[in-house]
Amino acid sequence: MTQPIREGRDLLTPRPVTVKRGVNPHAPGSAHLIMGRTEILATVTLEEKAAPHMRGSKEGWLTAEYSMLPRATSDRQARERNLQNGRRHEIQRLLGRALRAGMDLRFFRNQTLYVDCDVLVADGGTRVASILAGHAALHDFCDRLIQKGRLTDWPISRNIGAVSVGLVGSEIRVDLDYAEDKVARADLNVVATSDGLIVEVQGGAEVGVLTHEEYVQMLATGTRAVQDLMADLTRQLSVIQGM
Repeated sequence: MTQPIREGRDLLTPRPVTVKRGVNPHAPGSAHLIMGRTEILATVTLEEKAAPHMRGSKEGWLTAEYSMLPRATSDRQARERNLQNGRRHEIQRLLGRALRAGMDLRFFRNQTLYVDCDVLVADGGTRVASILAGHAALHDFCDRLIQKGRLTDWPISRNIGAVSVGLVGSEIRVDLDYAEDKVARADLNVVATSDGLIVEVQGGAEVGVLTHEEYVQMLATGTRAVQDLMADLTRQLSVIQGM
């Protein structure tokens, strides 16, 4: 079976990522992230109200929502808000866990952060791109709080990123687009920090089984790729737009 051919990058190089901060004038933090042909808009909202399960706690809470626009894909899909969509809820829980891992929520006691990630265009890797976009929007949000004097210390404790890793035939490939993802015999979504610590790994074999060596190699490859992605993303986030 002929495997999808990559254009302009080798097997272990993620798609180019570009991010622009401050794109939504109504949100206190926002980012538009493009990863290959996948595009995500992420916004942050701060609610002056504790999440029910955090009342009386010394920390605030962060939750995430994920949605795909009807024409994010080649065929129109019904708006996800009208569906009991298990995939969407699974992704939302992943986004929330990932983004909470990077925040010191003691700065937001009795408050709730909402991170909304909307897929504008989908070409594979929407959940990992949403984690990157969510982190960028939180960076924008925190930077604005510092600039306005509402915070004196930086509340992002770790830079959190994510990337997909797949086995396409016998090849390990980083950051699969849709054509690669649909023929991969295994894929992982690796969530990690910019210094190589693992937050979460999601995925496994799609066809047949994986060897222990293949799994370990995929995980190590993904962790290194996240570090490269976050080094690039951090450089881009140092440029302030729309302040």
